[in-house]
Amino acid sequence: MHREINAADRLVTPGFVDIHTHYDGQASWDPWLTPSSWHVVTTVVAGNCGVGFGPVHADRHDWLIALMGGVEDIPGSALAEGITWEWETFLEFLDAVARVPKAIDCGFLVAHGPVRGHVMGDRGARNEIATADDRAQMHEIVRVALENGAVGVSTSRTSLHRAKDGQFVPGTFADAAELDALARAMAEAGRGVFQLAMEHPDVPAQLPLLRAFAQRSGCTVSVNLNQTDHAPTVWREVMEGLEQARSDGIGLVAQVAGRSVGVIECLEGSTIRL
Repeated sequence: MHREINAADRLVTPGFVDIHTHYDGQASWDPWLTPSSWHVVTTVVAGNCGVGFGPVHADRHDWLIALMGGVEDIPGSALAEGITWEWETFLEFLDAVARVPKAIDCGFLVAHGPVRGHVMGDRGARNEIATADDRAQMHEIVRVALENGAVGVSTSRTSLHRAKDGQFVPGTFADAAELDALARAMAEAGRGVFQLAMEHPDVPAQLPLLRAFAQRSGCTVSVNLNQTDHAPTVWREVMEGLEQARSDGIGLVAQVAGRSVGVIECLEGSTIRL
């Protein structure tokens, strides 16, 4: 059976894959994942920037809502009303999301912030240095998540990402040993993408760290790439570093926004001035 569609004066494209979304809460109740499904997006990836909703202890629901609300300015009231919290582990989170029919496909990164909070509690929220036992537990959570459906791991290392109380996202200052625990988990699982948001001017200086993570994990590292007024040429340095890594057989790629980032400011807004 053939169907003919008149596409005159229209764009004919494949479905778009949006690799950077924050549908972690909405995916547990909204089958349409709007507005992405309105715009020819057929697959979304959530769990970016080190924030998400699993794993989670029952007494830390509000904390994760405040974390997501601070980083992405998603109204806490909407998350509190919409999320039913049918999970504790990351795998239970995936199962809960899968029970809601979806108009489009979705994948989830296991986010560093919830993992750190789950293992370390308030110590993790305060960005204290992880102990060897903390690192071992985080390694195991991430490994199991990757082996059972997570598409990768995410973290944040930028001062722009803060919870409602002004605290940096857990993992922002994670040391080399903690990052190595994540990299080893990815290597053992043999799959996944490592996504991280970084302080834009610092990216060139952090390229050796990213190269080392990619080599240790054997996975692709995806880093945000921007052009800002206060660092207008940094993107060129980053691209040169990424091109060199690729020529060396190291999986570093840039993640570029489809449009420029804007900020809406108002008297009652939640934007934090730095």
